[in-house]
Amino acid sequence: MGCLLSTPEVAGGARRRPRNIGEVVVFVPGLRIPRPLDFAQPLGDGLSKSLVERLSALRTRIEVMAGQEAPITTKPRRTATQHGGSTLTDLQQALEDYLPVLLGLVENGNRLKHNLRFCWINQEDDVEETTMSDSWYEVLSVLHLMAVLLLSQANLLLLPNKFTSGYQPTALEDCKRASIDIFLKAAGYLDFAVQKVLPQLPLELRNDLPLDLSEGVLKALCLQALGQGVEIQLGMAIDSIKATLAVKRRLACEMVKYWHQAEVYIKGLPLANGWGEKHKLFIQWKHIEAKAIAYYLHGLILEEGNTSAGIAAAALQAAEEYLKESKMACESFHITLPLSRNPPPWGASKYLAERIPKDISSKTINWDSQKHEMIKHVAPALPDFVLSLKPDEYQLPSTDPSWNDLQAQNVVPTK
Repeated sequence: MGCLLSTPEVAGGARRRPRNIGEVVVFVPGLRIPRPLDFAQPLGDGLSKSLVERLSALRTRIEVMAGQEAPITTKPRRTATQHGGSTLTDLQQALEDYLPVLLGLVENGNRLKHNLRFCWINQEDDVEETTMSDSWYEVLSVLHLMAVLLLSQANLLLLPNKFTSGYQPTALEDCKRASIDIFLKAAGYLDFAVQKVLPQLPLELRNDLPLDLSEGVLKALCLQALGQGVEIQLGMAIDSIKATLAVKRRLACEMVKYWHQAEVYIKGLPLANGWGEKHKLFIQWKHIEAKAIAYYLHGLILEEGNTSAGIAAAALQAAEEYLKESKMACESFHITLPLSRNPPPWGASKYLAERIPKDISSKTINWDSQKHEMIKHVAPALPDFVLSLKPDEYQLPSTDPSWNDLQAQNVVPTK
């Protein structure tokens, strides 16, 4: 029921990893790339020549485009269109064109779904590439790549060159809003992959999936997309004179919950190789940074209320400690290969860097510098809000009509 072949990483292998990916707003794991596949021999007797050729052409297009795109997905200052970059869009379209045709191999009890050996180059796993003879593995790989491409698109939209000269404020707001839509769409692909596609694979194959496609990484990546969507919402609220302090605190507390859940899913996984280690460090950093913002806003609200000055001061002091910790976590993330760097602060990050040191120094208790953990321990609990952002609902497209024609002619073998 779908054999497995994993290839250990060897010197000079197919996996290409950049040493420096430049400025990072949205963490994007390296692209998994499909390896060449001959459809003709395994499917030749079961399908028409035209359908075999179509499957082959669609997948070959993805192989070529993904291979070209992978080394430059996060290249510094890469030229992009207003909506994220034509190359990324073209590859996304190629995947969307391939998926309905691919689904004919897995639907309606098609016995051909085990005839092909699908091979993909991994990025977050020590194993360089993984081959499985199950077409659901191919569907899972396609959905994962579609989600990662959307995260790449969001990163390009939010790179700092978007927020410098030449862009009107309305255009900047459009970019931010567009990025939120992209995050929700990416989360929808990943959530569907976890809920609907993973269960289609036999347990033994699920256990042998590369870390890139493991349930923990897929869930963490989904929650990351939602967390970064809330971060953009918070930045927009900070820039708005209409947003109340309570609204900003709610968004910050929601952001903490998203990043906490993401860290829970990814923390125990053996991601210690290149992109995987960097992925884990990114989530740790953003979780700590979110706590700094949330405690700062919570402390300001406690100051305005009837809460004792000591409790408010403890929340603000915790914000300052988390800010210090987030700076160290940020540095650890950026110096881990592939190297990266922080863009000039904007939105929530700019607010964090500018306001906390200025406001807290005059308001907090003078704690001993050795009492770092005690400060966080005595801080009041953050409010618990229901999470507002949800993944977009996604459904697989309808199977390409060419499969219906073949079934009507009793060409496609079924169970």
